[in-house]
Amino acid sequence: MAPSAIETVTSSGSSLVSSDRPRILVPEKVSPDGLALFKDKYDVDIRLGLTADELIAEIPRYHALIVRSETKVTASVLAAGKKLRVVARAGVGVDNIDVDAATAQGIIVVNSPAGNIVAAAEHTIALLLATARNVGRADAGMKGDKWERGKLVGVEVGQKTLGIIGLGKVGMKVARMAIGLGMKVKAVDPYASKDIAEQAQVELVSDLSALLPEVDFLTTHTPLMATTLGLIKEAELQKMKRTARVLNVARGGVYDEAALIKGLDEGWIAGAGIDVFTSEPPAADSTASRLARHPKVVATPHLGASTVEAQENVSMDVCRQVAEILRGGLPSAAVNAPLILPEEYRKLQPFVQLVEKMGGIYTQHFVRSQGGMVGGRKFELVYQGELSGLSNTRPLLAALVKGLVSSISDSGGRDVNIVNAGLIAKEKGILISETHSGETNNVIYSSLVTLRSYDGDSPGSERCIAGYVSGRSVYISKLGQFSATFRPEGTLLVLHNYDEPGKIGGVGMVLGRHGINIRFMQVASLDAEAREERAKRALSQLATGAGAESDNPEASEGSSNGKEDREALMILGVDDTMSEEVIEDLKKAEGILDVSLVRL
Repeated sequence: MAPSAIETVTSSGSSLVSSDRPRILVPEKVSPDGLALFKDKYDVDIRLGLTADELIAEIPRYHALIVRSETKVTASVLAAGKKLRVVARAGVGVDNIDVDAATAQGIIVVNSPAGNIVAAAEHTIALLLATARNVGRADAGMKGDKWERGKLVGVEVGQKTLGIIGLGKVGMKVARMAIGLGMKVKAVDPYASKDIAEQAQVELVSDLSALLPEVDFLTTHTPLMATTLGLIKEAELQKMKRTARVLNVARGGVYDEAALIKGLDEGWIAGAGIDVFTSEPPAADSTASRLARHPKVVATPHLGASTVEAQENVSMDVCRQVAEILRGGLPSAAVNAPLILPEEYRKLQPFVQLVEKMGGIYTQHFVRSQGGMVGGRKFELVYQGELSGLSNTRPLLAALVKGLVSSISDSGGRDVNIVNAGLIAKEKGILISETHSGETNNVIYSSLVTLRSYDGDSPGSERCIAGYVSGRSVYISKLGQFSATFRPEGTLLVLHNYDEPGKIGGVGMVLGRHGINIRFMQVASLDAEAREERAKRALSQLATGAGAESDNPEASEGSSNGKEDREALMILGVDDTMSEEVIEDLKKAEGILDVSLVRL
């Protein structure tokens, strides 16, 4: 490979590459506006023209891969990418990416489904007008010094009927543009909303047999799948008007190319505007090549998304998603996970942070300090308030798994994402369920998330953490049986103690001796439910005389002295210089029942 084909973009603009930062490989031309988002945070290598073998050789060093349509991201490439966390397609389709292989390896695949909608719709209209007015043949004739005005009489598009197969985002945009030209629009799409279609003045018909005989122009806007491969064949073309024209700015293969050539030759249809082919570029003497050269075809080399604005849009979109994934956030358009709509994304993002923090607190507070466990336990996420109305909460499940395993895995949880979280949970023996609660009587926040954990059906095994979001900040409102309000960030000391005079000062003195700075401190008292439960237990012990035979001498002593009702948590934000020696000194202090260190 020539040295000129290699470019490394770093925060300093030099050719040096940082070894401790995520690396991103870009083997195709991507708008620099998007790549600029990686400045100062990631190392980006632009390596144009990599062969398949060179890509396999290079990919093991990279954490992210950004491609367009030419690079083939095969199963072999993905298997070689041991560090790969995300593959991004700067465009709509992912035909050149083995999505199943990526999913099997926990690699997120993202694209930009909205970045080139306008460009694709405008190109469809451009081909519609070009075929209607024979623009391609007229241009070629003029360049060949031919004046063939009499042979190139076209048709007007106003008052004509446009048929659309696939009324998605691009299809709907085309419909609105066509209506602006004075056309009537009919569409076939089994997933389209009848109400939305009516509002856009589009008539939905039942199937192709009802659509094809009625249209003067036909355009397809569907993905290429088993059900859409060869969707329009000879039989379909023969049902159309002899004056009809067909358009394709979606995927090569939706039209049977051989049938389309025959239809043009036999006069079943009048013309075609084709932007996509089964092989690109069309191989010499192939069916795709013969179709592109046909005199009744206006052919363009896959220009549907080739506008300056579209290239910038898709580049910015996928680069934002790559950056978000590399720092542990959510993609907005993951192909191998449920699509997260923008409005859902805005709602979910802070709760993803909250749930991940809850998982981290659970493992470090309940497991490490209290001898609990993660594997084999059942976890339940309860959503109350506005959050209970969201159907796509899979990112929250992934966040919980990531939080639970981060502090006990070699990768620190960086290998957990919405694609492989279920597999990792299964491997760890973690069972997770969700409850969307419509009850809002006890919810004083717009949304409340509660994490409950159980050890099968064992009584007294429940562990509970609750939290909420305020603005862009997340808060924990309950930890175990204690009510609290603190931000889960940095290094936290959680001391289970009796709330007595001088307790705060005593803890401060221990930390002071070790030079530990305290950033904040809060005392969390028993919640009302815990107080009521302990009062009932105390009455029961008095009635049976069992208080003196408690299995927990310290708790029994506390109860007899009235201390049990004054149990509390002291939560301190401290500098991250804690050692085991400090923890042991704190545990020796009078009235301290337990100490846990939580790093978030």
